[in-house]
Amino acid sequence: MKINGLAAIVTGGASGLGEATATMLAAQGAKVTIFDLNEATGTATAQAIGGHFVSVNVADDASVAAGLEEAESRHGVARILVNCAGIAPPARVVGKDGQPHSLDLYRKVIEINLIGTFNVLSKFAARLIPSELVGEERGVIVNTASVAAYDGQVGQAAYASSKAGVVGLTLCAARDLAQHKIRVMTIAPGIFMTPMMKGLPQAAQDSLGQQVPHPSRLGDPSEYAMLVDSILRNPMLNGEVIRLDGAIRMAPR
Repeated sequence: MKINGLAAIVTGGASGLGEATATMLAAQGAKVTIFDLNEATGTATAQAIGGHFVSVNVADDASVAAGLEEAESRHGVARILVNCAGIAPPARVVGKDGQPHSLDLYRKVIEINLIGTFNVLSKFAARLIPSELVGEERGVIVNTASVAAYDGQVGQAAYASSKAGVVGLTLCAARDLAQHKIRVMTIAPGIFMTPMMKGLPQAAQDSLGQQVPHPSRLGDPSEYAMLVDSILRNPMLNGEVIRLDGAIRMAPR
């Protein structure tokens, strides 16, 4: 799929992997709408790339529907969706204080990371289906999982569960939407230089980077965006999860 001139939506596009993806898409000529809850950063990012920002809670039905309506009124029917919105609060199944994992926290992670991904994906696809084909397809959806879906570490029960759900969703969604000529792919990043990582001391960043076999460093968000670009351009990539991790396999902690 040629990116130039197409409308695109990036959830979690205010920072990190989403920001890098929104920047890449805009540089390729896409009309980008950012969905995020961080209004100040999201607006600034949208202005920097010549895009549009909408405050959207991906886990909320009405919020997503309104966001998609606004994006379409601004840029036309979106052909590209990249789901990057997510949270990763650490908590053990049973904490050191002997208390079980907060069910409210577990539910919140699932709602944002998994239900939020599905919510935007399904509503995006429903709007796209009536549109005309662009070549041999209508559009492409790229979701974000994590290597935690396979190598969940201590304290990642909620996060790993949510990302494993995104992995499981990928092939089903791709098969459901194949008749409508919409592709669905997922990227499972390893350890990347996201805002959360930037908040760690340099020594901690270096230590984490050294765990990656090659290249032995944290991934750069632009490298995630590069893979999104490749997925969009290659029509045979469909229904698959690609690990983007420098060959890392996460240790228990």
